[in-house]
Amino acid sequence: MGMKLNRQKFSLARARACMGQKDFEKAGIPKGTLCRAMSGRSLKPETLGKIAKALGVDVTEIIED
Repeated sequence: MGMKLNRQKFSLARARACMGQKDFEKAGIPKGTLCRAMSGRSLKPETLGKIAKALGVDVTEIIED
């Protein structure tokens, strides 16, 4: 089952965490994965979990409702 990233919520969490592309890459999240997420494509729950963990938020804070 795929889940979608809420771009607005993600952008807010990213701003709060002061994270840039390089920070995500250091956390093991490739640029292509972020591009897919930002384009509205579904991601695996574990991928969204990695993104949320890197941001220091719960996954429910960055996914589409």
